[in-house]
Amino acid sequence: MPLSLSGIIMGSFIAASKNSFDLLICILALFTTIGFQVISNFANDYGDGVKGTDNQDRIGPERSLQSGAVSPSQMLTAIKITGLVSILFALGLIYAAFGTDHMGYTLLFLFLGLCSIIAAITYTMGNYAYGYSGFGDIFVFLFFGLLSVCGTYFLYTLGLDLSIFLPAFSIGMLSVGVLNLNNMRDQESDKKSGKNTIVVKIGNEFARYYHYYLLVGSFLFALLYTAINYRSVYQFLFVLAYIPIGRHLLTVYLNKDPKGLDPELKKLALSTFFFAILFGIGLVL
Repeated sequence: MPLSLSGIIMGSFIAASKNSFDLLICILALFTTIGFQVISNFANDYGDGVKGTDNQDRIGPERSLQSGAVSPSQMLTAIKITGLVSILFALGLIYAAFGTDHMGYTLLFLFLGLCSIIAAITYTMGNYAYGYSGFGDIFVFLFFGLLSVCGTYFLYTLGLDLSIFLPAFSIGMLSVGVLNLNNMRDQESDKKSGKNTIVVKIGNEFARYYHYYLLVGSFLFALLYTAINYRSVYQFLFVLAYIPIGRHLLTVYLNKDPKGLDPELKKLALSTFFFAILFGIGLVL
């Protein structure tokens, strides 16, 4: 959940630094994103559960379908209810941002909202689940990074600055890092279940290098944005978030047991959240 909110926080702070913040838009954007994330969690639980990917070989925490606590039909009902609630929040968000004067923007964001729900559901659900074909990383980068940060910024300002894509890249790459870490942990069970993630395709060793590039790249894009838009030394506050990220990279480098990667998921997700907040605070101070 903190990971999914990081892009909204980042986009909101950047808009605030340009005197374009609106509290109602911020609240509705956060609730809409929470709804989308809950749909994704439920859908992943359902998709991996009915496909048998969540089995005794899985290292991570036991999921609802896997444990038998929730039936497939109950999970589908939960997905439908959460989807309806999320759509209502999204409609309120779009109206708060555009009113009735910008029908083109309204239609565009309705389309993007629909795409977000479809992407959340089809990551593991259905015969053509893209998470089983190695495209999860691309979709996470697009939705958690570019759409989350740039889309949020646009809701406030009705415009885009090209430099906004730099912190969006940072959030996107950190988010992909969390997914990659998850896939590194689950490599063996995914391989047996036919879930062909990037890690399964390139192997654990190259997945480690991929992980390093993602996290180091996120830092460089944030640094570049700061250099381009420099106004105050406070803008370098975000560097503090890369202290735990650096320790995380060392842990991944030294790790020999996939079980040891499980605690790192929470650490990296929270570090990304911490990064978004520090980056934003540095902009508005």
